Amino acid sequence: MALLAVVTLVTGCATSETLNVAPQAAAPDKFAAIVVDASNGRTLYQAYATAPRYPASLTKMMTLYLTFEAMQQGRVAKTTFIPLSENARSQPPSKLGFKRGEQIELDAAIRALATKSANDVAVAVGEYLGGSEEGFARQMTAKARQLGMTSTVFRNASGLPDAQQRTTARDMAVLGMALRKHFPQHYYYFSATDFNFRGKRIRGHNDLLGRVNGVDGIKTGYIRASGFNIVTSVQADGRKLVIVVMGGDTARKRNAQVEEMIVRYMPQAAGGSLASQMFTPAPAATALAAPLPAPAAPGMPMPVDTSATIQQGDAPVPMGEIQ
Repeated sequence: MALLAVVTLVTGCATSETLNVAPQAAAPDKFAAIVVDASNGRTLYQAYATAPRYPASLTKMMTLYLTFEAMQQGRVAKTTFIPLSENARSQPPSKLGFKRGEQIELDAAIRALATKSANDVAVAVGEYLGGSEEGFARQMTAKARQLGMTSTVFRNASGLPDAQQRTTARDMAVLGMALRKHFPQHYYYFSATDFNFRGKRIRGHNDLLGRVNGVDGIKTGYIRASGFNIVTSVQADGRKLVIVVMGGDTARKRNAQVEEMIVRYMPQAAGGSLASQMFTPAPAATALAAPLPAPAAPGMPMPVDTSATIQQGDAPVPMGEIQ
């Protein structure tokens, strides 16, 4: 019933504009997409999935990964206060805005990153954990390699424009799965639609949360060079997908593409007890994959956390493949 509810909601709220959204509507130098069965790593759909793209605020997923890792190692706690340097305070929006000398508790900082995508907070966290934002960016890139993100380079903690900061849709899917696999106790941060800060309710940017049944995270992003990006986790009736769409013309069109992908590819995901024929996509949704066929592809590598090995000074543990 939960899986059927996804179909009912997605197809019921779809408009003619939504159903006619096709990948070629986005600029070819920006669009990329991948749909991964999160139960076994199998690629169900891909288009330009390994082409270099700007991550925008999807970058903050790695900022949070290293934050959760620091918490796990006991270097920080949710009650740790993070100072806001002049450099952090000077970042452009989206931001919370701080006065000189102010601090933010780490729990609030995590919420600000996951929900508000606050650039000032991202820089502050990066400086605190890495000594400098540049040093933290090097740690981010190193962690990306350990997780199997072979084509990602980070230059800052926020995702603000930097010509050398690149990733791929595939790498963002790996990171999305790694966050749930390695830090399930913290994953609820990515499901929040808002949070309270200093007596004010601050709303998030992910409009799929709370609107499309089964969507439980995780992050959106936008800069002019990237277009509208999103990494989405969906769970229904024992089936799990991770969907990445990058380079959308608008947030609305990007979200519509994600909704169509849920309808089309959830039946192909492993697990669940509902027959796939009970999960029928809207006929017009066939326009989504028509111009960009999904060739057979090897399974998505399962992210492997090698932090313990690194602490011992040994070589990283090789990436495990899901068969």
